[in-house]
Amino acid sequence: MKFAHIVARPAGALFVLLAAGFLAGCGSAPAPSASPPPSASPAPSSPAATPAPTGTPSCATPALAVRLGPGNGAAGSTYYPIEFTNASSVACTLYGYPGVSFVTGSGAQAGAAATEDPTYPRALVTLAPGAAAHATLRVTNAANYPDSACQPVTVHRLKVYPPGETRPVYLSLKATACTSTSVQILSVPTVRPGNGLAG
Repeated sequence: MKFAHIVARPAGALFVLLAAGFLAGCGSAPAPSASPPPSASPAPSSPAATPAPTGTPSCATPALAVRLGPGNGAAGSTYYPIEFTNASSVACTLYGYPGVSFVTGSGAQAGAAATEDPTYPRALVTLAPGAAAHATLRVTNAANYPDSACQPVTVHRLKVYPPGETRPVYLSLKATACTSTSVQILSVPTVRPGNGLAG
């Protein structure tokens, strides 16, 4: 009888423990949560975020009407706007420095070509048909130098290469040039929008 009593007590305790665990497990079961709402689809990217394709060609010499604006003298130099007008029916671009030099009546270059004046940074200039850009040529007075250093000569034309081009145009300009390449009297900055007459 004692043995049966000992066995019965653990069995009862085991039953109580199992029942308590079952009830505890039922009480701790998480309540079902509501499903999250469906996320919105991402907005399409703005067209402005994508750069527009360029592809505008550079202005070839035959597509340009090039002329020399009136000179403006100051501090021993004269400043001439060289104007590049898009004479074609489509847009084109200019970038950087034009090439400029004096030439004699025979077409030979007289003295050193214009140096690049870094006053303005290089910037791409897009010209619609009929629009203009310019670069202001500085011509230092040749009389500022001794004749022995300058070796002066009278010239009547400028030879001008539009930026990036190998075909020049010739513009009328009577001036005194230095034939010595050791004396630099011409300088020119990069092309900028506008005809240059206002500034």
